[in-house]
Amino acid sequence: MKARKIKEDIYWMGSVDWDRRLFDALVPLPDGTSYNAYLIKGSEKTALIDTVDPPMAKEFMGQLKGVKNIDYIISSHAEQDHSGTIMQVLEKYPNAKLISTPKAKDLLKDLLNIPENFFVSIEDGETLSLGDKTLKFIFTPWVHWPETMVTFLEEDKILFSCDFFGSHIASSDLFVTDQGRVYEAAKRYFAEIMMPFRSIIKKNMEKLAPYDIKMIAPGHGQIFPDAGFILDAYKKWTEGAPRNTVVIPYVSMHESTRLMVEHLVGALVDKGVRVEQFNLAVTDIGKLAMALVDAATIVVGTPTILAGPHPYAAYAAFLANALRPNTKFLSVVGSYGWGGKTVDTLAGMIPNLKVEVIDPVLCKGVPTASVFNALDDLAGAIARKHKENDYR
Repeated sequence: MKARKIKEDIYWMGSVDWDRRLFDALVPLPDGTSYNAYLIKGSEKTALIDTVDPPMAKEFMGQLKGVKNIDYIISSHAEQDHSGTIMQVLEKYPNAKLISTPKAKDLLKDLLNIPENFFVSIEDGETLSLGDKTLKFIFTPWVHWPETMVTFLEEDKILFSCDFFGSHIASSDLFVTDQGRVYEAAKRYFAEIMMPFRSIIKKNMEKLAPYDIKMIAPGHGQIFPDAGFILDAYKKWTEGAPRNTVVIPYVSMHESTRLMVEHLVGALVDKGVRVEQFNLAVTDIGKLAMALVDAATIVVGTPTILAGPHPYAAYAAFLANALRPNTKFLSVVGSYGWGGKTVDTLAGMIPNLKVEVIDPVLCKGVPTASVFNALDDLAGAIARKHKENDYR
């Protein structure tokens, strides 16, 4: 794919990775992704913002064939999907200077062995003139690494945001055209990557508020010609109260836990509570992460194995603890054979979640009428707590 014009003297470069289905050997990519870099030609100087993942280097370097000179390479984020081709660009343009935060400089030297003489470290709020275009660098730490920053093109009011406001989505469209599809991809991206830093992202959103941002050009996914669309979404995801939603990740070995989960789901729905149910043996973990963004309550369904939770249930607890959703309540349901410490084990795996634990429902063997009654009581307790807190 060739470089594509965004506005006069501003170009998208990079690669659309249609076939990638896993990121960092961890994050599912059902819609592929893209690696976005941006070329800005001022009346006096030319700047390149970010590069691409190393496997896409050939395509990217081909896009630079007609570019006679680059004065500055701006590294927004040291992770290799954005920085991995910097050395190849520096070899082509040996007089270019590499602009980064001081923390990014240290990381880039460690990750890519970039020589000291290429670096120019900048301060938060510093500007760089390209002649008729001015770049302003705004530090946004922990979005999602400690060294991250964004770049605001003052004259055109474009925010080049790297991972901030990104979405893993492959498309031939340069700009967002299908807001529904992009909203879901951006929410998945937020849930999997940004949610652990929700409180810090809120502060960085406040830091960006004074700027008249008209367009957002992220490091992954399509460009937002209407910045308000994604800014409003992030405001909701970082500041909004939980919804009247229960997320139930579960696994069942001999049907007992499944029967309990299905009964609980019905009881919750009868009481006006929205439910998201996930069979951990087959679920898309990204979908589970997305559901956790809004969930007021998590109920883990698990059989007991060797006195503890099923490994899939333990993984769900580990995931929730790592992602740190704004969840307020937690409970456990499941079946056991002779005993164990399933609840204690799961509770010990979620120290990052500031939740109230609602009395679990565990049964020995197949659930009986009394167990189903207890599940009805659990549904009632959850519904009351949601109502008391006005979760909608």
